[in-house]
Amino acid sequence: MIATISRDELKEKIDRGDDFLLVETLAPTAYHHAHLPGAINLPPDQVKEIAPTLLPDKAAEIVVYCANPT
Repeated sequence: MIATISRDELKEKIDRGDDFLLVETLAPTAYHHAHLPGAINLPPDQVKEIAPTLLPDKAAEIVVYCANPT
């Protein structure tokens, strides 16, 4: 199931220490410049190649964010 959460909801999840994976889908340069604490970088052009390694638990809750809504 795919759901959208707000920035405030994400902040609440982080503040509570919820168990989830935070994935940032921008280019590595943008990730290294600034990213949320604990975020994993998964560049959009490498999803098929590296997602299985970075996200092996198919039952895990995953929150994905990027700078633009595409």
